Amino acid sequence: MSHDLFEAARGALAFAHAPYSGFPVGAAIRAEDGRIYAGANIENISFPQGWCAEPTAISQMIMGGAKRIVEIAVIAEKLPLCPPCGGCRQKIAEFATAATPVYLCDETGVKKTFTMAELLPCAFQTELAR
Repeated sequence: MSHDLFEAARGALAFAHAPYSGFPVGAAIRAEDGRIYAGANIENISFPQGWCAEPTAISQMIMGGAKRIVEIAVIAEKLPLCPPCGGCRQKIAEFATAATPVYLCDETGVKKTFTMAELLPCAFQTELAR
């Protein structure tokens, strides 16, 4: 992973809107086009009906015209290693492969790397999602 993906995930933390959980999260995706798409979690008063950082980044990627996740980094302000939640793992799997690396970061950089297969060994599969 290059440092720019980590920096994008860390930078996304500043945009988190987490007044109910107090748990800001940032995520950044490198897509097949080489561009980086970032997102933060965004909560609302009907908590927990907000959305996580990973789907925000995925939405940015799709709206930017990309379709495949090459790698993804996740960082949380209050947890040294914050893996994507179960729902986010399936959302990531829709646009990734089993071999796609997921980097768990703290404020200094990557601390642990998983593949999607390790994080979601029994992902729902269709002809659209590998």
